[in-house]
Amino acid sequence: MVYGGKPSTGCYLCRKRKIKCDEARPSCRNCAIYGRPCPGYRPDAVFRNETRKVERLAKKDISSSSSSSAIDRQAHTPTAQSSALGEKQGPPHEESALTLHRVADATWEQRALCYFFDQFTITGEGEDGMGHLEYLPPLYARCGDSSARGEMSPSTCLRWAVDATALMTLANVAHAPSLMVKARQGYGKAIRSLREALTSPDQAAKDETFASVVLLSLYEDITGERNGLFSSHTAGFEFLMKLRGEGQLDHRRGRDMFNFAYAHTYVEILALGDKPRCDIDWVLGLLDENDPIESLMLAASKLSQLSLSMQASPSPPDQAMVESWIAAGQQCEFELSQWTLHLPGRWLPLVVYSAQGEPLLTYNRISIAVIWNYYRAVRVMLQQLLFNLNRTLLSIIQKNKRPGDPPSQAESNLDESSLRAVIQEMTTDTCRSIPFALSEVDTLGRPTNPNDNKYPMRAAQGYGLIWPLWYILSCGMPTPTQVHQIRTVLSRVGSSLGIKLALLLAGEAERMRGDANSFQTPVVGPSGRQE
Repeated sequence: MVYGGKPSTGCYLCRKRKIKCDEARPSCRNCAIYGRPCPGYRPDAVFRNETRKVERLAKKDISSSSSSSAIDRQAHTPTAQSSALGEKQGPPHEESALTLHRVADATWEQRALCYFFDQFTITGEGEDGMGHLEYLPPLYARCGDSSARGEMSPSTCLRWAVDATALMTLANVAHAPSLMVKARQGYGKAIRSLREALTSPDQAAKDETFASVVLLSLYEDITGERNGLFSSHTAGFEFLMKLRGEGQLDHRRGRDMFNFAYAHTYVEILALGDKPRCDIDWVLGLLDENDPIESLMLAASKLSQLSLSMQASPSPPDQAMVESWIAAGQQCEFELSQWTLHLPGRWLPLVVYSAQGEPLLTYNRISIAVIWNYYRAVRVMLQQLLFNLNRTLLSIIQKNKRPGDPPSQAESNLDESSLRAVIQEMTTDTCRSIPFALSEVDTLGRPTNPNDNKYPMRAAQGYGLIWPLWYILSCGMPTPTQVHQIRTVLSRVGSSLGIKLALLLAGEAERMRGDANSFQTPVVGPSGRQE
């Protein structure tokens, strides 16, 4: 697939950075500020290894430009790859993969940046305003060349974090170990610079520092090198959210960074049973109940508060305590069910049918499908919690019951069949959303053309699918067909998009489910952790 859009007369690098070029000759001012030589004004494009047609075009472009570039003059030789990377010669399959991502007059770092910004930064357009890391390119451009001078600052940290994440992203999709070496070196520099910035409250509170942690957490997920399933950067998010205070929500960039960090933190609380390191409940009153994303965050936060209160209670709990937890859970369920009733019309899913007559769910945008799947995963978590609380309550009642006692009202407090029905509904709706989320069908359920850029799925959107799909695969009630469907998606995100966390979670889901032919729901204990 070739990056589409209105043709631009700007210089090559400005177009790839998606900023307005001043088109000065012989080199533009933006490139000078950016600290890179201006590559000039060429009608070339970023090539991605997605279709055979593009691969042929990329190879043709390399051949035609061979007379104007020292690197490209030797692109067909084994030493060309290693000299371009500053590394030892890589294996033949690595050379072939990297060739497909070659663009004339650009370093590998520039190619990696262009690919990363294209795949992971999405502009929040229209009324929805659902972007992803859209603040990153302009923030990165402000960093200057302080990293080249060896200075330790938030700008330096951000520059190294972005460069490392971009290199690792391209390395994964191109299967290039030599780029991975460069990425890991940059990651180490970013970590050292971050530690330096965190020693100063003023430096730690800067947007560049917070954005660096966002990038480092993303790097960790792209490499799939978490500490088990837990992120190494969750504590950093909690510390910085608290340090930055209410002021971070006063502007769009701060709010977007906060939303990323807040969601990151609560995934670990709800899905993994983690405990927060500091109190961030102060922010609940600042979330906008009329905003679909923030109202969902608010409902999920109340569920996490319930889970944390259960973890902090004495063990074993008494009947009154369990009944109070069930009442709180039912209130959470009511608020979550109301979430769908107050959405704008453009947020609602559309039921369509595939060419084979299968019902599918489509949306106005892929980003909306991602949010809906987070909603469904939270609903599944809550039903499981209520199911296990109800079992605990019945056990306590049975234990305390004496002969001749009348039936307790609590014995029929929850209908377990209704809880299972909600889990199955959420699981089914998630799977029906997958073809649209993968850009395999359009909003009317019609198969899309792989060469058509009208409905592209970027890596950022694939990244958003990972946690909801993992939880539903591990703890929902998927059928064998749905299990295969979800595993296939996680494999695709991990392999084709290069986000190795997806492969890690697929393996963990396999372990949690036990026998591949067993489809029983794991038990969630009173603490909220899976047992």
